[in-house]
Amino acid sequence: MDMLEFLRTRRTYRRFEQRPVAPEILTEAVDAARIASCGANRQTVRYIVVQSADAVAAVQPLVHWAAYLPPEQGQPKPDELPTAFIAVLQDDNLPGASDVDVGLALGSLTAAAWAHGVGSCIMGAIDRPALTKLLALPDGVRLYYMVALGYPTHASKLVEMQDGSVKYYLDENRGYCVPKRSMDEVLLKTL
Repeated sequence: MDMLEFLRTRRTYRRFEQRPVAPEILTEAVDAARIASCGANRQTVRYIVVQSADAVAAVQPLVHWAAYLPPEQGQPKPDELPTAFIAVLQDDNLPGASDVDVGLALGSLTAAAWAHGVGSCIMGAIDRPALTKLLALPDGVRLYYMVALGYPTHASKLVEMQDGSVKYYLDENRGYCVPKRSMDEVLLKTL
């Protein structure tokens, strides 16, 4: 598959098979994030892999799914939950913590997982205080995002934006339709 096709299919996934993601795949995803570009090579982003069934079950009620959809549509059912999470953290004890660095790391992490057919959902709607306690984060290390991971059981495809709405929706097969702005709209000019 060429790179653009790979990126078109590396969407957000929110319903998963109930088979574990191999620890080697999770480690490779963290390694891909570790080697991502970062400002001044400061390397302030940290990770925690959550893969045991008990730990995943403890995280699940502390994350919130698919804000554009009603809960009965957006919330995965018990047999659709992710089988792993990766906490993406910022070490504020080091100088130069950057949102850009976190974004670059997330892109690399989710792409590396997708190369193995593992879908992901980057979650910012999370209970940070409770997760900080659950993950036993040291002082100065701040939780940015949780990334849910697993083998997807639904389609997720790009669609043309209708009436300027960016809201994703489900099709008749419960697949996610993700509206994107056209190239004409986002590419202002070429000089």
